Amino acid sequence: MTQLCEEGSRLYTSALSTGRIARSDTDTAPCLIEFALLHPDPDDPDWLRPVPPAVALAQRLNPIEREIAEHRRLSVELAEVFEPFMALSTVATTSSDSITVLEGSERINGALNLATSQCQTELVTVQPSDRISETSLLQGLERDRPLIERGVKIRSLYQHTARYNPEKLAYAAQLSDGKIEYRTIDELVERLIIVDGTVAFIPVREDHKIALELRQPGLVRYLMKVFEYLWDRAVPMSAGGPYEVDAEGITEIQHSIAKLLVEGHVDEAIARRLGMNVRTCRAHIAKLAQALGSGSRAQLGYLIAQSGILNKNGPLPEPDGRR
Repeated sequence: MTQLCEEGSRLYTSALSTGRIARSDTDTAPCLIEFALLHPDPDDPDWLRPVPPAVALAQRLNPIEREIAEHRRLSVELAEVFEPFMALSTVATTSSDSITVLEGSERINGALNLATSQCQTELVTVQPSDRISETSLLQGLERDRPLIERGVKIRSLYQHTARYNPEKLAYAAQLSDGKIEYRTIDELVERLIIVDGTVAFIPVREDHKIALELRQPGLVRYLMKVFEYLWDRAVPMSAGGPYEVDAEGITEIQHSIAKLLVEGHVDEAIARRLGMNVRTCRAHIAKLAQALGSGSRAQLGYLIAQSGILNKNGPLPEPDGRR
């Protein structure tokens, strides 16, 4: 308790002025007793005399000061215990700037714009397919153009479904001058941007409202290796391979769908993983069923497994042999 009640303050002031106060007057101000501001008059028990303010203050402060002194002693002891480990901690831990949480589109875009404006050698991106508007593509073009003019190399990885998007094809055509390269692959998990192999950006949530800016060298090197792994397995955008029909009438994207069907994924999950809408996915499944002579979904999975199409060099049985 650090506050005197209003009546207690009035009575204590009166007691200091007159030298004493009747005991009966304090019944309405118990705070006077709690603060030990009065003591019995040795000459008359019906009266109380005030404790001098300096004495009363010292009585209140002494326990606090003793507690503070004890905490100071403990803090010194703890500092001595941990002092030998502090130097080791400086070497073993990363700086607080290695991983930065970016919340909100404005802050994310600001960090991306700053990093790309400082890019000197290479920008790599992984862009899972979605319904990107022409406006977004043009904004990306304007952001990339200064990099190209500075001689920065750009490599962007999309899903095969990007080949169905004329806007993306037009975007790629505008930048096909040897300084920027696009490739596609069947499956991508999430977006990734790496600048000069030193700073990476990855989303935290599906709505892309929170992202991480990574500057820890080990993490960025790992993400760069992931990108190179995907890049080596991707097909240049200029090639028509992913949608060309092979000798058995099966496209590469249908090979990818067949693999996921055999693994037990439903249409919605397959479409999501391959970056296409469910209707397109089901159209590919129907073409697979026609090519394999399947009359049902259950039979289709069996025929895919038996046909050898999951091995691109494997044989595809004749229709009569499949039934």
